[in-house]
Formats: sequence, structure tokens, C-alpha cells
Amino acid sequence: MALRPIDNALPITTPERPKKQVKFAAPVQKQPDLSVNDENKASFPPSADASIDYIPSENLKAIPDPESMIPCLIEGLDSKDWTKVCESLNNARRFALHHSSLLEPNLDKLMAVVVKAMKNPRSALCKTSIMAASDIFSGFGDKLLDSTSDALDNLVLQLLMKASQDKKFVCEEADRALNTMVESITPLPLLQKLKTYVKHTNPRIRAKAAISISICVTKMGLEGMKELGLVSLVQVAAGLLNDRLPEAREAARSMVNSMYNAFTENEEHKQEAWQSFCQSNLRPIDAQSMVKIITSQ
Repeated sequence: MALRPIDNALPITTPERPKKQVKFAAPVQKQPDLSVNDENKASFPPSADASIDYIPSENLKAIPDPESMIPCLIEGLDSKDWTKVCESLNNARRFALHHSSLLEPNLDKLMAVVVKAMKNPRSALCKTSIMAASDIFSGFGDKLLDSTSDALDNLVLQLLMKASQDKKFVCEEADRALNTMVESITPLPLLQKLKTYVKHTNPRIRAKAAISISICVTKMGLEGMKELGLVSLVQVAAGLLNDRLPEAREAARSMVNSMYNAFTENEEHKQEAWQSFCQSNLRPIDAQSMVKIITSQ
């Protein structure tokens, strides 16, 4: 039997394809412009470095009860909080300048803390430690040479490295500390320590060491130069005259002038005596350079 069409049947429909959902890109938040000072924008708290006070040495006053402060000072130097270390270093500066005898038993430990702080990436801690080094030199002078550890050697090397950096304010502070060191310590033993750094692989360190050596040499007489070794001193100067950096070469010329004046003080024929001495102890080309510095003046 034939089937009859059902009039009220639902129409057959083709299923629609699912529509693609429109993707919306998430809005990118604009970073605040820190260079613009807009009072309507939220302000950011200042860095901790900005809260550190750099106190000049002349403004550091004596401690009212220094004996009772020593345990607190040592504890602060051992702190894990760098701001407390800064505070303790400033107190150590006060001890060095006004109560050095109380600090002397802990001097090696203090120098080790200063060296460690100089290596810290925080500029505030680094600068405070360099300022502490200056006051240690001022307060103790030749007593630093009595140390049986290598604390002083490490301190000198770190200062030379910091003086060779690109950060201007760190470099300038380290230069001041090196000048204080040269003014505070007897030239002869200090020269024996500095001589090793004129052969350093870093040319900037060589130059900074050369400058300190030249200042030491200007403070020495002929007897002091002979005690150190006048020949070796002349050889150091000759080597620095060929250095890459002009600062090292200028320091070498200053050394030559100081040695010439001391060596020929009692000589009747000064230039001839100097020329004979240089030719006897240097290569011909180096002797010629040493003589030329004097004759060209």
C-alpha cells in the first residue's frame, strides 16, 4: 500500500555550522611613566638606597659610652640586613676616628666586613664601606701594617678595583680613600704592597696603583728609595712609561722626576749622573726614555 505524505510533519532542515567565536585581545596595560611627576598618578615608594646618609668624616662625633657599644657594633656588622650593616659601618667610622683603641682588637674583622660590603651590588652599602675604609686609614695609619692576616692586602685590592669602575660616585669615593691611605701610611711598606699591582692584567688597576705609587715616591728621600730598591723603582717607572693608559704614563713621569731630584741632589753634573745610572740598570730604549723626560723639561 502506498504511503501518503503527512502534511503536518516537521520539515527536514540541514544543521547549521557552528559559528566561529570572535576572539578579543586582552587590553595591554600601559606601564606608568616614572619620569613624569604627575600628582594624579600613584607615587612609588623611594628606594632604600635613597634613605642612607653619607656622613662626611668631619661630621662624625664621638660616642658617649663607647665601651658598651662594642658588642652592638660587632652584632650589627654580622647582620643579614644591609641597612643595619650600613649603620654599623658608620658607627665603626666613629670608633676609628675617636675610639680607635677599643676597635683595634676587632680591626681584622672590620676590614673583612668592609671588603665584603664593597663587593655588594647595592651602591649605598658599597659607598659606605669605602668611606669606612678612609676613616680606618685615618684612625689607624701604620698600625694596619701590624696585621698578620691578608685583610689589608684585600682592602687595598678592592679599593683599586672600585677606583677603576665606571660608576662615577663609587670611583671618586675610592680615589679619595686611596689618597687617604697614601697620606696615612708610611711610604716604604705601602710601596711594597702597591708594587705588585703595576703588573695587574687590568690596565685601570695598573693606572690607579701607579698614581698611588707616584704619591708615595714624592714623599720619600733618597735613603728611603734605596731601602726599597732604587733600581727596582726605576724599572717600575720605566715599565709604566709604556703603559696603555695615559694616567699610568703620567704617574710614571712624576715618579721619574721625584727619583731624579732625590738621586742628583748632591751631584754636580746632575743629568750626566742620571744618564749613567739609567744606562747601567735599564735597557737602552728604556734608559733613553728616562733621560728624555728630564732633558725635555
